Amino acid sequence: MTRLSPNFWQEKFETQQTGWDRGQASPQLLQWLQSGALNTRETQRIAVPGCGKGWEVAVLSEAGFETTGLDYTPAAVAEAKLRLHAAGLSAAVVQADVLTYTPEQPFDAVYEQTCLCALTPDAWITYGQQLARWIRPGGHLFALFMQVARPGSQQGLVEGPPFHCDINAMHALFDQRQWRWPAGALTQVPHKNGLFELAVILERV
Repeated sequence: MTRLSPNFWQEKFETQQTGWDRGQASPQLLQWLQSGALNTRETQRIAVPGCGKGWEVAVLSEAGFETTGLDYTPAAVAEAKLRLHAAGLSAAVVQADVLTYTPEQPFDAVYEQTCLCALTPDAWITYGQQLARWIRPGGHLFALFMQVARPGSQQGLVEGPPFHCDINAMHALFDQRQWRWPAGALTQVPHKNGLFELAVILERV
């Protein structure tokens, strides 16, 4: 299995090469909160894998969720903790490998934004199995799947990260044996880097 090392991501943070970072929480997370699709009545414990600088961890903590941020990289963990401290918020931020991390008890939900597309595709099956273990039956995966021009497309060769989370591949990764997909088209969420994400809420069967 190919892995991008913690040093790879540490250098990205140290040199401010964090183009995936919006400088604020994703507008889709805010929409899910405002609409009540993500609420503290149904969800108490939520994880944010690949939490980076902690924007979403802070928003979820402020909204009253018991939030756990996970990241591979020391610099990301330090910055996320600093953001929470400065805002007077409380959340767990853990330096961990998402491919081996085991929570003490299942989460009610996971907010997946930039972790999957940062993993090399040969690690996706392992990560998908991890998410299925982390989330209790009836819990939810709030996912944003990054859409990147594929090799051979008119936009040219694009090598990750971010890696292209092709929707057909996502249906295969999160299949109906463990996940329930909603009917209808998925929401497109523009990103400042010129790409866009597909937003979906999956229910753990």
